[in-house]
Amino acid sequence: MTESQVNASTADTDAAESAEAEQGGLERKMETRHLTMISLGGVIGTGLFLSSGYTIHQAGPLGAIIAYGIGSMLVYFVMLSLGELSVAMPYAGSFHLYAKRFIGPGTAFTIAVLYWLNWAVALASEFTAAGLLMQRWFPDSPAWIWSAAFIAVVFMLNILSVRLYGESEFWFASIKVFAIIVFIVIGLLAMFGAIPIAGYDHAPLFENFYNDGWFPNGVIPIFSTLLTVVFAFSGTEVVGVAAGETKDPAQAIPKAVHTTVLRLAIFFIGSIAVMSALIPWHRSGVDTSPFVLVFQSIGMPFAGDVMNFVVLTAVLSAANSGLYVCSRMVWSLAQEGMIPRVLGKTNFHGVPVFAVLFSMAGSLLALLSSVVAASTVYLALVAVSGLATLVVWASVSVCHLRFRKQWLDQGHSADDLKYRAPGFPFVPIAAIVMCIGALILVICDSSQRSTLLYMIPFVAICYIGYYASVAWRRKHGELQDDTRGDTQG
Repeated sequence: MTESQVNASTADTDAAESAEAEQGGLERKMETRHLTMISLGGVIGTGLFLSSGYTIHQAGPLGAIIAYGIGSMLVYFVMLSLGELSVAMPYAGSFHLYAKRFIGPGTAFTIAVLYWLNWAVALASEFTAAGLLMQRWFPDSPAWIWSAAFIAVVFMLNILSVRLYGESEFWFASIKVFAIIVFIVIGLLAMFGAIPIAGYDHAPLFENFYNDGWFPNGVIPIFSTLLTVVFAFSGTEVVGVAAGETKDPAQAIPKAVHTTVLRLAIFFIGSIAVMSALIPWHRSGVDTSPFVLVFQSIGMPFAGDVMNFVVLTAVLSAANSGLYVCSRMVWSLAQEGMIPRVLGKTNFHGVPVFAVLFSMAGSLLALLSSVVAASTVYLALVAVSGLATLVVWASVSVCHLRFRKQWLDQGHSADDLKYRAPGFPFVPIAAIVMCIGALILVICDSSQRSTLLYMIPFVAICYIGYYASVAWRRKHGELQDDTRGDTQG
């Protein structure tokens, strides 16, 4: 064997041992199909079925497609970086462990808390949406009752074994993927006149794209809606979180990365194009799913109810993935000793029950938003969640740059990697620039600026809290030297 091959073999062994040490009671039970569908399940929810209407209303048909196109590119870049990191170091709860190793422990803790909050907010949004969707069938019932019922359902699904969770999410996601394909096909038939649609005595084609001008509200809304788009795509990175519970990360993760991003681009942009062509942009919003509006316009009332059921399934699927991710992040923090270690305990099925219970607290926001003002608080939650996602994505790209540098400094070559992200270093650098650009847009937008102003002191508190905790534990002799090979101290 050459020296490079010996080094690569040693590195693979070290990475495997380190990853095994990270398991802490979790089991590797998920397969490639589970991983792909869990990632799709975490993304295809309110972001596509409800928030897409808001994006079309603000940016116009073509503007919405451009916004989702930019979002797709950013997601692809981040996923390529995450794919390389996850294959090399398949840790459960990967993000903050990568940050701990390649940036610093304070940053790692902050990222973990931000990501937990990101999904706690997402959970609130999904449960809020579930309550709103149920009001289609039960208009006189309060949304919060339905939200509470679905909270109980999702909780029960998450205390099952990891494999059963993956299996249930696979079928949840399959339902909505099939429904989106059917929606796009039927929508295209309506667009080209093969199926009649209300309000038109001819094939609509692309009239709604240019009737009021290509950009009816100007170009600026394309960029101001990017946070909503980022929220819509948040969840793809679940692949990294689930890497520690995947049977064969080296094979499963790269396949899941590429298939997930490709499918999302087709589903999101295809759906946006169809609904934009069939629904005038000024009729789109968040009160009713654009998918349901399309089927109603085609004159298929029962199909509208069926689609409402599919959207409901999609929302619960996204919440199911969200609670999974939340609990694994809490579990990982507990394993690191950054929060009480009791939250890191698992049952005989390898499920971190206490972490699931703790994370479910985020769903209480759903009750608040649905009781107070669902159509306004909901959109605010989307903005906050999108901002946290940007921070996490940027950290993944930074870790990718530093990982590759360390890998080469240790005498390896890029060819030694089991999975090498194409386009390095352009891909992570471009992702960082795009994330920073989106944050700058937030500063320029007065309606979203307050989100960033709240985020800055929160991040400062996380850093202060972490280092205060370290100082306290060191003073009382409770701090363990657990660097796991960290290079930044």
